[in-house]
Amino acid sequence: MEPNHVNTVQNEQASKAEALTEHTHADTPTVIAAHEELVAETSVTLDEEESRLVHEHVILPEDVAVPEELRDEEIDEETLSEATDYSQLSKEELVQLAEKLVKEGQIDAIRVDIENIKIQFYKKYKSEIELLRKQFLEEGGNPEDFKPQPDGLEEKLKAILRQYKEAKAEYNKKAEAEKAENLRIKREIIEQIKELTNTTESLHETFQQFRELQKKWRSVGPVPQHEANNLWESYNYYVEKFYDYIKINKELRDLDLKKNLEAKLKLCEQAEALLLEPSAVKAFKMLQEYHNKWREIGPVPVENRTEIWNRFKEITSKINKRHQEYYDNLKATQIKNLEAKTVLCEKIEAMLQNLPQHMKEWEERSKEIVEIQKVWRTIGFAPKKDNNKIYERFRKACDQFFNHKRAYYNKIKEEQNNNLQLKLDLCVQAEALKDSTEWKKTTEDLINIQKRWKEIGPVPRKYSDQIWKRFRAACDTFFNNKAAYFAQIDTKYEENLKAKLALIEEIENYQFDSNAEVNLEKLKEFQRRWTEIGFVPLKNKQEVQQRYKKALDRLFEGLRIDEGKRRIEKFKSKIEQVAHKKSESQLNRERDRLISQLKKLENDIVLWENNIGFFAKTKNAEAMIKEVQQKIDHAKEEIKVLEQKIRIIENMVND
Repeated sequence: MEPNHVNTVQNEQASKAEALTEHTHADTPTVIAAHEELVAETSVTLDEEESRLVHEHVILPEDVAVPEELRDEEIDEETLSEATDYSQLSKEELVQLAEKLVKEGQIDAIRVDIENIKIQFYKKYKSEIELLRKQFLEEGGNPEDFKPQPDGLEEKLKAILRQYKEAKAEYNKKAEAEKAENLRIKREIIEQIKELTNTTESLHETFQQFRELQKKWRSVGPVPQHEANNLWESYNYYVEKFYDYIKINKELRDLDLKKNLEAKLKLCEQAEALLLEPSAVKAFKMLQEYHNKWREIGPVPVENRTEIWNRFKEITSKINKRHQEYYDNLKATQIKNLEAKTVLCEKIEAMLQNLPQHMKEWEERSKEIVEIQKVWRTIGFAPKKDNNKIYERFRKACDQFFNHKRAYYNKIKEEQNNNLQLKLDLCVQAEALKDSTEWKKTTEDLINIQKRWKEIGPVPRKYSDQIWKRFRAACDTFFNNKAAYFAQIDTKYEENLKAKLALIEEIENYQFDSNAEVNLEKLKEFQRRWTEIGFVPLKNKQEVQQRYKKALDRLFEGLRIDEGKRRIEKFKSKIEQVAHKKSESQLNRERDRLISQLKKLENDIVLWENNIGFFAKTKNAEAMIKEVQQKIDHAKEEIKVLEQKIRIIENMVND
């Protein structure tokens, strides 16, 4: 009963271990997409945003650094965590180490080291790829066009791993052949033990042969797993039969059983020490080795058989229970992880139902997803049957979001290129006007061009400064020229102001001559000199003009000429000032106004003359006729003045 029970416990635990070991190496995305912000030339640009997204949104998880075809799924996470740390080695050193291990040929001993080397190599390899991608995008490249050059070290590592795989396959093939040969040898040993019961040799010789066969049995290596239990039961059965057959003397038999008891007591102690082992998985694996040794030892004294077996069985139960609890807890944790990851998937999927419409919203939403990705990395594995599915769901949602964002920014980029062309056209227009001296018109044109510039929107970052400097240089050239011109004008105006103030003082201090004609000529000289001086600063214009007019009016009043001539002289002075300004349109308007007045007076004279004829037929008409006649005479004098004014204007226009 003892051997069968041990065998049953081992089979049950092995089955549970196989069922509960649900680790996977495809949990987290290798790269989750990324990408650009553009609002105006003073904010984040497409190129900066694209570069930042590609690197802030990258996940380089430890568990998926190795390509699918190169992974060893049978090595569990705990075993890897206890392996030699190769994280400080460079890629070159890792490849050299892998090559050395494979060449040494200890294929059965380097499996964990090879897997660890692969993981560390691809971590570094992925990091380098992402750095190259960042540089590519910073130089203005399109994310979809990024194709890294083949890595010679990666190709060399793959060749070494193929060599390792071939060697491992050959090793396994030989190992299976050896197990088959061991099975044949052990079956032959059982047959030889079985034949000992038919020997004619002495008891001593027969027993020595039995001992040699036992020693040979223990020296033979493992057999195929599916044959091990039946083979051990058969061996144990014929060993018992041999003991019964030869009726070995009690002392010799007791000595043999005592040795077996000591060996099994030692195994119990070793098994009990496993209760202190931190790793439940490692303790369970060691226990399997102790069970194999237990089988090989053989029977113990009958009085100790139940006690020793119960002790070993109790330890086995405790370790098995701890192992079971470990995987039960692992499974419960994985279910919670699945629930947590499902929530994260749902959050991103909800974002896809209401995509942003503006760059600021895209930026904020992108940051949210980056934070979600960081949370994802802190969550452990989901159950094996769900782990890949939930990862694919998460990666699909992230990829969809960043694909939408990339499309949005591609559209913005296209608009920026169109804006660039529009602004280049404005640069050409501004450059065509930069040397113009039509200050007023060109100023209006450039202001309109600048308004259109502001309305167009931003251009690609790499052209932004260049095109802005070009446009600004053209505008600055014109406005600097204009400022220089008017600065010169302002200086001239100040000089004119001084000259006109001096002239006004001269007019104000003029003493009338006894000859009226001399005074009239002097008045004309003052007017001519005033006109020749030119403009004064705008802020002084009204004050100076009023002072000049007042001084001039004093002279006109002092002239001893008739009123009509005085009016003509004042009018002529006024018109000469207008003519000096070269305002032909103003002269024409003044002439039209005078002609209109003249025609009105002519019509009034005709009306008044008709009225005189009517009044002549009435009583007391003399007084009325005299009054109307005075109006007619005054109107005719006014007509003469108007005609002179009109001739003055026409002469100036014709000149």
